[in-house]
Amino acid sequence: MTSDASSRPPYLRIASEEAWAPPELISLYRRHLSDKTIADVGFASLMGYFLGSTHPQPRAVVERLQDAAERRLGDMDASGIDHQVLAMTSPGTQVLGAEEGSWIAAVANDRLAEITRTHPRRFSGLAAVSFEDVGKAVVELRRAVTDLGLRGLILNDHIRGSYIDDPRFAPLLAELEDLDVPLYLHPNTPPDSMIAPYHEAGLDGAVHGFGASAGLHLLRIITSGLLDRHPRLRVVVGHLGEGLPFWLHRIDHMHAKQVASGRYETIRPLRQAPSAYFSSQIWLTTSGMPWSPAIMFTRSVIGADRVMYAMDYPYQYDVAEVEAQDALPLDDDEKADFFERIARRVFALSI
Repeated sequence: MTSDASSRPPYLRIASEEAWAPPELISLYRRHLSDKTIADVGFASLMGYFLGSTHPQPRAVVERLQDAAERRLGDMDASGIDHQVLAMTSPGTQVLGAEEGSWIAAVANDRLAEITRTHPRRFSGLAAVSFEDVGKAVVELRRAVTDLGLRGLILNDHIRGSYIDDPRFAPLLAELEDLDVPLYLHPNTPPDSMIAPYHEAGLDGAVHGFGASAGLHLLRIITSGLLDRHPRLRVVVGHLGEGLPFWLHRIDHMHAKQVASGRYETIRPLRQAPSAYFSSQIWLTTSGMPWSPAIMFTRSVIGADRVMYAMDYPYQYDVAEVEAQDALPLDDDEKADFFERIARRVFALSI
């Protein structure tokens, strides 16, 4: 891949799920790991690996996470990425208490705003909040969007075992609607209540546990009626929807049967079939899924205007992945939508 102008395509490549961390967050995680003050199996497994390993690969990831200058820009240029939408890396604030989480969210939001002001054509950012104090989260989200210019809110899956469909989070979702910015649902390791069989088999991370946990969260968002209660809410999900597009026919069929049977009090009629929300309030990115058959299938079942490009940097940084998606069987106008226009619309980018 080259950044030579003569070889550039007639569209920008916007990578819409790219991880970042302020050094203060990494230091905070290191202290909690050392003191064993976070009783979360997934946190110890995931961050213990990245922050405790001497292997060059995880060490390079941690270094890249904290960089939004020469190294990251160099990697973007090498792979042909014009713009990244940055968000606090998983698990973000979501293993922290309210006070600590609120502090690090504000630090991260201020830092991201500075990064986007310094490199407005290269970076945009999503806000972080502590979900443990919803009132403070609403205020911080409003500040991050209206004062700092951030473009949405990152949700790194479950909130210490709770989910965003819990009614206590409704004011935050209403604020997202009022601000007209999206919620980005990003994976995390499964909560302690479901992680055991994944962890014992070494499957609690990106190999499957991430997708299983985030896919469950997305399905809860849909079947709980959350999107009916918040009809202007927009949700973005990576990794081609965490496998759910493949299951949509079965989900629709079994959801209808469960509603009719009254078997579960929590399964109630929705405004539309579960699959329809993927074409009305949900957008997907290709982060970590640079596989042509999966991308083309997902476009065919939820709509080409619902699937946009992402890399999943730095966890899955591979120049060849960009080349593979450049080779998708799409014409230049379709690629312009895929790589650029959808992200511009969803995140209201002005680059």
